[in-house]
Amino acid sequence: MEVTGRLYIDGSWTEGAGKRFEQRNPARLPEVTGTWPEATEAEVHKALAAAESAFREWSRAPAVKRGDLFRKVLAGIDARRDELAAALTAENGKTLKDSHAEIQSGYREMEFQVGEGLRLNGRTTPSIREGIFSYDVRVPLGVVSVVSPWNFPFNVPCRKITPALMAGNTVVLKPASLTPRTGELFVDLFHEAGFPPGVISFLTGSGRSVGSKLVTASEVRAVSFTGSTEVGVGIHKRASGQMIRTQLEMGGKNALVVLADADLEAAAEAAVTAAYTCAGQWCTATSRLIVEAPVYDQLLRRVVEKAKELKIGDGTDPEATMGPVCGSDQVESIARYLEIGKSSGATVSLGGNVAKDGKLAEGCFIEPTIFSDVTRDMVIAREEIFGPVLSVIKAESLEEAIEITNESEYGLTSSVYTRDIERAMRFVTEVETGFTHINLMTSYREPQLPFGGVKMSGFGLPEAGSSGIEFFTEHKVVYIKQ
Repeated sequence: MEVTGRLYIDGSWTEGAGKRFEQRNPARLPEVTGTWPEATEAEVHKALAAAESAFREWSRAPAVKRGDLFRKVLAGIDARRDELAAALTAENGKTLKDSHAEIQSGYREMEFQVGEGLRLNGRTTPSIREGIFSYDVRVPLGVVSVVSPWNFPFNVPCRKITPALMAGNTVVLKPASLTPRTGELFVDLFHEAGFPPGVISFLTGSGRSVGSKLVTASEVRAVSFTGSTEVGVGIHKRASGQMIRTQLEMGGKNALVVLADADLEAAAEAAVTAAYTCAGQWCTATSRLIVEAPVYDQLLRRVVEKAKELKIGDGTDPEATMGPVCGSDQVESIARYLEIGKSSGATVSLGGNVAKDGKLAEGCFIEPTIFSDVTRDMVIAREEIFGPVLSVIKAESLEEAIEITNESEYGLTSSVYTRDIERAMRFVTEVETGFTHINLMTSYREPQLPFGGVKMSGFGLPEAGSSGIEFFTEHKVVYIKQ
């Protein structure tokens, strides 16, 4: 059923005054899932003004009161899981299983950050002088903008917006134009829970017209963004010129390193799961599989065998284990990299094509692809492809594997498979990524620990964990003469 999408401003839903754009199902491109309003300049200003007006009262509300409202949101997620997952699959293309997993992970993110908001502690510090009592507290910033991505359109808002609101800020959310319905349903949970008008607003439209206004508006004190490195760097340049703080979670070229003594079956399973879940469209996906020479051929065979078992299809098909990529632009970009890989001398060990058989021709499907005999200087070994494409690279030693891992401009996540704890800890010490793993896939993470990258993968305080709420607060220091 085609949806008539809405904006949410100052506690009310509206169809918007601007022109509308279409959203299409990536599994069946002729199918329009809904039309959405391009928020006008006046609507952006109205949302920001409402957020600014609501801030004073919301920031002074007890944390327990804010937490009680969030518990209603959590109950709403429980009650609407099937609806949320169906909308996510229709927009993004991921399988219903993966959509339900995203809903659950978002639930856990929210649950943890609500608890962090109830533990938003300051500290007392002894003065150097007699008769002076000194302490500091953490206070909210004000109005913050959240720009969320299309690959995790439910999880990421849970991870960003919960700490922002629990800290006492007000939020304007702009979702990716490929996944507006998931964002609308997310905000509707807050509406149904009874959040005060202006505390959270929802605007759809392009990054160029709507997103740019939310980055540089005078009301905005901080911007939290997840998306491509190119866009993130642009946001930081514009925002920093106006002293608006930024939190950027951007691209990755994540490496899974397999040493000669590793459990090859476990390593192959981890590589395939992380490379092809969500059609490879998650920032923590394994994009490079770096294998120590003595086990290179053996591991490659295992990975190819496991990847051959994947069944691509419509995410609503219970037999499908990998859905389409999210839109025709992604198909075009990934197809270009497939041709680059072929022409560069890499061996196509599996896939390598846009899938066009039968009903797959109606959608945005890419064959699960494995390039072997990839060298570290090839484009497919260096640039982010963001699709179901795995590059397998041979390394002669742990030292070379670390060198290859670190020569990327990105530094989000990594993993090493080995039974040797000394070599594993050397990898952990020397690898240049925001987080890493030993004998776990590159995408594994938990909400109680920070999530963020280094180099061109991230900027500002990491999301999640205790740093999630820290980004949305500043310190106020108090001295009292007794």
